Amino acid sequence: MTTWNLNGTKKHVLICNGSSCMRKEGEEITLAIRDEIKNRELDQQIHTSRTKCNGRCKDACVVVVYPEGNWYSVTSTEVGRSLIKSHQDSTINLKDSLIYSFDNDEMKAVNTDKCIKGISKVELEGAKS
Repeated sequence: MTTWNLNGTKKHVLICNGSSCMRKEGEEITLAIRDEIKNRELDQQIHTSRTKCNGRCKDACVVVVYPEGNWYSVTSTEVGRSLIKSHQDSTINLKDSLIYSFDNDEMKAVNTDKCIKGISKVELEGAKS
């Protein structure tokens, strides 16, 4: 296993590789994101990690970008590439793909008209008791 020196890294991109996301082009999206990083010579600035399930399967393929903490529904390799391009070009609009963002230190659904509400973790725990 490789141990990377992450000093100077500006963004950490977590790409869901859980089973639902993999059925929705997760592997292709992962490779497209990594390829775009390489093509733009951003390897020193952007680090990627494959994750298991992030709990938003209906939004597959889920990609999370830190330090912003933005969660995206990346539905194609092109959207994945645009996510990386937006690091250098602020005119790229990813609003339609943004599902969650941090606001006052808590996650908030962004596109509430399109966002799948999901199951409340509090309600689920109460039902188990």
